Amino acid sequence: MTGSAEGSGASGALDGAVIAVAGAAGPAGRAALLRLAEAGATVVGADADPERLVEAVDAARYAHGGATVTGDTVDLLDLGATREWADKTEKEFGRIDGLVHLVGGWRGSSSFPETDLSHWALLERLLVRTVQHTTLAFHDPLLRSDRGRYVLVSAAGASKPTAGNAAYSAAKAAAEAWTLALGDAFRKAGGDDGPKAAASVLVIKALVHDAMRAERPNAKFAGFTDVTELAEQVAGVWDRPAQEVNGQRLWLTPAP
Repeated sequence: MTGSAEGSGASGALDGAVIAVAGAAGPAGRAALLRLAEAGATVVGADADPERLVEAVDAARYAHGGATVTGDTVDLLDLGATREWADKTEKEFGRIDGLVHLVGGWRGSSSFPETDLSHWALLERLLVRTVQHTTLAFHDPLLRSDRGRYVLVSAAGASKPTAGNAAYSAAKAAAEAWTLALGDAFRKAGGDDGPKAAASVLVIKALVHDAMRAERPNAKFAGFTDVTELAEQVAGVWDRPAQEVNGQRLWLTPAP
């Protein structure tokens, strides 16, 4: 990892923690469920696709016998529903120690003039609105935790956008700014003692997983981060003090 986040190993910092994962049914979400359960956390996944969510939750449960992994079908585009999810989770498990935001999506074009603004309309909802809703819903529970973390996964293109990725890069940049504003709220809440909760952005070039490799066996995927490595780095955020990771971009790829 470029920067300073290291692999977490068997992360004692997560033992007994309650971690919510938004976008749990995708490849990155599945890897996160597995890694967080392995580290001893109670994991509560959310996704809009109930069938894929059940498959992801069952896979994590079977991989780590005895782990508590649950799933809730949640429309994260609905602020009220997102707040209900946060409230339900805290009431059921007594605490919330983290929210990992893995809601993704991509649209691009072959050139800047060919950008389709419908792509922005979609990506703003997936990549920005869901961040707004989860940060607002989980702000208070994370402050009540002794190890609260909000983790966003972003892309290097937010800092160095390319012509064909204007909508995607702009949405990622907006999501980063919103998350860093949450970090400032945590900093202010901590006062002279410093933040006890943290909001962090993990920055990648792009993600790769086994199905992508199977579909394109000759592709190199140079500089891509495997979803299992991303999950390892997500877990590692809890190994570091809140003051060290709050309001920080943690690079898993060289910074532009």
